[in-house]
Amino acid sequence: MNFQNVQFVRSVASLADAPRDQLPQIVFAGRSNVGKSSVINRVLGWKNFARVSAVPGKTVQLNFFLIDKKIYFVDIPGYGYAKVSEQERKRWGTLIERYLSDPDLMSLAVLIVDARHAPTKDDCLMANWFLQSGRPLVVVANKLDKLKPSEIEPNLARVRTVLELPEGVAVIPFSAEKGTGKDELVQHLLYGAEVLP
Repeated sequence: MNFQNVQFVRSVASLADAPRDQLPQIVFAGRSNVGKSSVINRVLGWKNFARVSAVPGKTVQLNFFLIDKKIYFVDIPGYGYAKVSEQERKRWGTLIERYLSDPDLMSLAVLIVDARHAPTKDDCLMANWFLQSGRPLVVVANKLDKLKPSEIEPNLARVRTVLELPEGVAVIPFSAEKGTGKDELVQHLLYGAEVLP
């Protein structure tokens, strides 16, 4: 795969509209301001394919991107953003919960956290949710470029400890800004979703 053929398929507010064509679906999740869209854009090599906004909480539906006609990237609503109404947050939560619970949809989960800080309570809940699903999980510690070299290893260890990750779950140091970690993440995506390069 070379990520050259990238197509936005649809945004869905109901699982009835989700693609069910048996292609692997890789889910990207993270807090609203963690740089989720920037990580997707970096992996794809596109500057503005997934929407990047100065206003966190921009993604309010499940956005499906078809990659090389072999896999979907699924960008789900960011969580933990305070300036969203409780009703809207519940709607997002229900949609995400139904998606993650559907055995025919998610193939691999990518949880994006901020490498600078300890994972939040919401990060822990999402990690646990993914682990309980039984699907492969990869954790991306984004914003690596904001850390001093001496902070990297301790911060990655803290991510693993706070999220209570099993040994087999990779924590990838990543910078959407610089591209650090892109190749390692791509390999995990392809093999985790059982798609040959």
